Amino acid sequence: MGMIDEMMGAMGGEGLGALGGLLGGADETTTKNALGAALPAILGAMASNASKPGGADSLMGALQKDHDGSILDNLGGFLGSPNTDDGDGILGHVFGNNRPQVEQNIAQKSGLDLGTIMKFLPVIAPIIMGFLGKMTRQNNLDAGGLTQSLQQEKQA
Repeated sequence: MGMIDEMMGAMGGEGLGALGGLLGGADETTTKNALGAALPAILGAMASNASKPGGADSLMGALQKDHDGSILDNLGGFLGSPNTDDGDGILGHVFGNNRPQVEQNIAQKSGLDLGTIMKFLPVIAPIIMGFLGKMTRQNNLDAGGLTQSLQQEKQA
């Protein structure tokens, strides 16, 4: 099972329902489509960043410091009143100046409007980081192992 499938599974019905609410009351299929467009874009950008000098160490440092996976233990609580500041910071770091274009691409692929995607991405970014933090801990990955996992997902 790929990383994206694992993330979707980790969100479960409650998480997908809450995310659907953030997408204007979207049904589960629409929510999965939005995730299906967003997750590869975010993970792909993370893979590209991790392959740059110092990028993997920077990502690993962020995971160890702020994203241990505990967000997944209370996903419903987080999604009930998400703080998007952290997510905006993550997206700014991951996409840099390309963020508007990436958001537009995700909107086109998902069939959702740009405004909705711009609200959605800062909510899921910390969830993705939490998932990666949990994965690195459970699998005892170092920066190189994390980069390899992200590269494999990018090529999948």
